[in-house]
Amino acid sequence: MSYHISETKVATSRASEVDINNIPMGIAFTDHMFVCDYENGQWHNPRIEPLGLIPTHPAAMALHYGQAIFEGLKATLGKDNTPLLFRPEENAKRLNFSADRMGMPDFPEDLFVEGLKKLVAIEHKWIPKNEGSALYLRPFMYADEAFIGMRAATKYKFIIMASPAGPFFSKPIKLYAETKFIRAANGGTGEAKAAGNYAAAIRPTEMAKAKGYDQVLWLDAQNFEYVMEVGTMNIFFKIDGKIVTPNLGGSVLAGITRMSVMTLLRDKGFEVTERPISMREIVAAFKNGTLEEAFGTGTAVGIAMVEEIGYQELAIVFPRESPVAQDIKDTLHRIKVQTQADKFGWIVPVALNLEVQA
Repeated sequence: MSYHISETKVATSRASEVDINNIPMGIAFTDHMFVCDYENGQWHNPRIEPLGLIPTHPAAMALHYGQAIFEGLKATLGKDNTPLLFRPEENAKRLNFSADRMGMPDFPEDLFVEGLKKLVAIEHKWIPKNEGSALYLRPFMYADEAFIGMRAATKYKFIIMASPAGPFFSKPIKLYAETKFIRAANGGTGEAKAAGNYAAAIRPTEMAKAKGYDQVLWLDAQNFEYVMEVGTMNIFFKIDGKIVTPNLGGSVLAGITRMSVMTLLRDKGFEVTERPISMREIVAAFKNGTLEEAFGTGTAVGIAMVEEIGYQELAIVFPRESPVAQDIKDTLHRIKVQTQADKFGWIVPVALNLEVQA
């Protein structure tokens, strides 16, 4: 289905005022945003407009009851400087999975992708060219009905904004295995990309940073024994030549980079297993010398090599080299910039003269 997406553009772009090739993620934002409103049981008025403040009533239900979800993906430049998206249809599906869990309406998946394409086509001059950099895209949905009461809202906004971003981590990272606070429990919202999941992680993450770590390695909510995921990414281990990653199980986010990395690893001949992984197993493998690599995967971080995990009084230190993680990181990058064939059909080019028909 095609949609009429109206456009209101800024008179002069600010892209030339920003060093987009040397900027941390989340600091600068592009000229425009995509906006769509939900009311009376349907989405309407999809539009591109100048990035600006959003009028919000103090009783907007997202502020009081937390109906807010988001996604994250990146646009890169490929052959002939063509903007490229990586598996945007998967982000559309996951947004609706989160929406269902949070009692929110589905957003049309084809409109999700068309809105992304339209915004990226307009903002293509904001896409960085440096390796490891990209235009980060943040689709999100929240309840903006003015009402005080515990029920699902009847009015929502869906917005996509964009921010040029350099690499999230420029060196291997240290993780702190948390044994007091939890990220999610079975039956909760851990498998949804809900804003509240991240709010609950802020204090434990700041505490971990104060101890010299980069992020939290979350463990299960019942016994603090099984590995779940890291603050902004899924986690993989290479143990005795085999790759293992925690199974989703209802409390782990189904990462799109995670899914893609598993496909790449298997294509390269590795045995990849999704299963429960205990800290007891990690410690034993560290002590007997079979713990070979650990790396995180996520849209923002890409592939992040792990150099150490702090667990109780033990420092689990990994070898300096991460050959598998580095190879996967390089392979993903080459696919995303079209210097390697995309045999999986993951890349979606964006036409700069994109026209959306009514």
